[in-house]
Amino acid sequence: METMDQVREHAPTGRVSDHTSAAANREIRQDIVRRVEALARNPAGIDRRLGKLQDEWDVERMLETNASTLVLTGLALGHLVDRRWYLLSGTVAAFLLQHGIQGWCPPLYVLRKLGYRTRQEIDWERTALKAVRGDFAELSEIDDPGERARAALTSAGD
Repeated sequence: METMDQVREHAPTGRVSDHTSAAANREIRQDIVRRVEALARNPAGIDRRLGKLQDEWDVERMLETNASTLVLTGLALGHLVDRRWYLLSGTVAAFLLQHGIQGWCPPLYVLRKLGYRTRQEIDWERTALKAVRGDFAELSEIDDPGERARAALTSAGD
C-alpha cells in the first residue's frame, strides 16, 4: 500500500507545475488528496464535487482571460486617454508570449498562490473520484481488448 507522499509523487506534472514552487504544488496536491480521501469515506458528495470540477476554471483559462482583458483595456485607454496605456497591452502580451514559450510568467505565481490548478490537476481529482465511485469497475469484467478499450475511452470521456 502506498503512502500519501508516494501518491502525491504520481500527481500530474506539466509546464505550469514545473515552474511552480514546490510548496505551492505540495499544497495543491495535499488539498486534492484530502478531498478525495474525505469523499471516499462519504461518497454521497462525489456527484456534487464532480459538478464543481466540471465548472472549475484552470490556471491557463484564468491567465488567458485576464491577459485578454488587460490587453483590450490597455488598447482602449491608449486610444482614449493617453498613449502610455499602450505599454500595459505590450507588457501583458509579452507575459503571455513568455508563458507560451516557457510555461511561466510573473502572474502565474499569483494565480497558483490563489489556488488555481492546472487542467491535469483538476482531471487527476476527477478521475480519482470516478474511480472511488466505481465508474471503472466494470472494465475489468470485459474480456475483449477492443471492447474494453472502447469502454475505457467512453468512461474517460464522461
